[in-house]
Amino acid sequence: MSESTPEPSLYAAREPIFPRRVSGTFRNLKWFIMAVTLGIYYLTPWIRWDRGPSLPDQAVLLDMANRRFYFFWIEIWPHEFYFVAGLLIMAGLGLFLFTSALGRVWCGYACPQTVWTDLFILVERWIEGDRNARLRLHRQKKLDFRKARLRVTKWTAWLLIGLATGGAWIFYFADAPTLLRDLVTGNAHPIAYTTMAVLTFTTFFFGGFAREQICIYACPWPRIQAAMMDEDTLVVGYREWRGEPRGKGKRTEDSELGDCIDCMACVNVCPVGIDIRDGQQLECITCALCIDACDDMMEKIGKPRGLIDYMALKDEEAERAGHPPKNIWKHILRPRTIMYTSLWSLVGFALLFALFIRSDIDLTVAPVRNPTFVTLSDGSIRNTYDVRLRNKHGEERPFQLSVVGDPAMRIELEGLPDNKVAVPADTAFLQRVYIVTPKDAAPSQAASTDVRIWVEDQSNGERAYKDTTFNGRGN
Repeated sequence: MSESTPEPSLYAAREPIFPRRVSGTFRNLKWFIMAVTLGIYYLTPWIRWDRGPSLPDQAVLLDMANRRFYFFWIEIWPHEFYFVAGLLIMAGLGLFLFTSALGRVWCGYACPQTVWTDLFILVERWIEGDRNARLRLHRQKKLDFRKARLRVTKWTAWLLIGLATGGAWIFYFADAPTLLRDLVTGNAHPIAYTTMAVLTFTTFFFGGFAREQICIYACPWPRIQAAMMDEDTLVVGYREWRGEPRGKGKRTEDSELGDCIDCMACVNVCPVGIDIRDGQQLECITCALCIDACDDMMEKIGKPRGLIDYMALKDEEAERAGHPPKNIWKHILRPRTIMYTSLWSLVGFALLFALFIRSDIDLTVAPVRNPTFVTLSDGSIRNTYDVRLRNKHGEERPFQLSVVGDPAMRIELEGLPDNKVAVPADTAFLQRVYIVTPKDAAPSQAASTDVRIWVEDQSNGERAYKDTTFNGRGN
């Protein structure tokens, strides 16, 4: 009886990628962006900004306990969340704009996954050596002392980076020096330790082990980006008409070989392990390291740079036909990118306008409906309101309340005979307010009167108002 043939496995184990070190224009640009973005992320919580004695002095702070967002001189209150929504819309439009102009340039240069993966690969290269050394170490089956030492050293460095990453994140939500002291002494809230642990592990795993798998399988953007791109989008591409047929033979005037010598330099430096010569691929993050590697090789063999370059699909077709490529600005400035830029600018100007016209004092009025009105012993009608007064200044301010609508109406503040209330700095203060109308001036039964409650800052004369209604009945 013959044995049945086993079914082939549909699972292919991941083969780790060990990018080779490369130097050049785009690699230097990536180093610069990595230094700037990591510097901003790690150092921003430690920047101080003096807002007065009553407010926190951390320049950027997400104060969840007091429901505030501080960004240098700007303070966002809960009812002003539209500013955050506007910034998110601008971020989305900016991503659409850059993708339509330059492909996945965000993924290749500024995405956190790319930045931290670059940092982890840099540490790995420092400890284990360049590509060939790391490949030999990976293929070494025997776990000797040297391999164990290198692995433990690398993983320790990765864990420290992950720990710094998680720590920097939670510093945005509390005063950084105070929180650091509490973390070290064990007095911080359990949520802080939990958040640090989660971010440390995810940074360690995503940057150290998952790497390109996050970009290829976990991130949805590679599958969405095609809707933002067209044949004018500048992407990293291979000039097949110039490079083929590829080969390692000597180039002579009679040789039929193209400029590509099949050195595999472009493949060896790719952080996602693809061959750009196979055409446009979902995995490509447009980091352009293959351009640096190919340009370096072309210089060594005396061939023109640009065998692999940023180009549009239209340019490739034009060059193949012997025509010069279109000017780069004609690719970038086209209806799609102009539309995205216009929308992005419109949202930005709207946010700036709203930011500069907003008042430093504000109020909301909530009529108390149970009961709708009260008839007092002298026959006058009283309505009750909960008025929330917002003082956005860094010091206590005296607020004066008044009512406009019917000259006979008067306003009373619970516990305050002179209708003035001292509102603490940077506080939304809840004050019970009564509006009373005399017996003879009370509205008819089931009627309501429009009224306007004004608040005035007695220190500088700034005013704000809110409209509401007065309900009541007459005799």
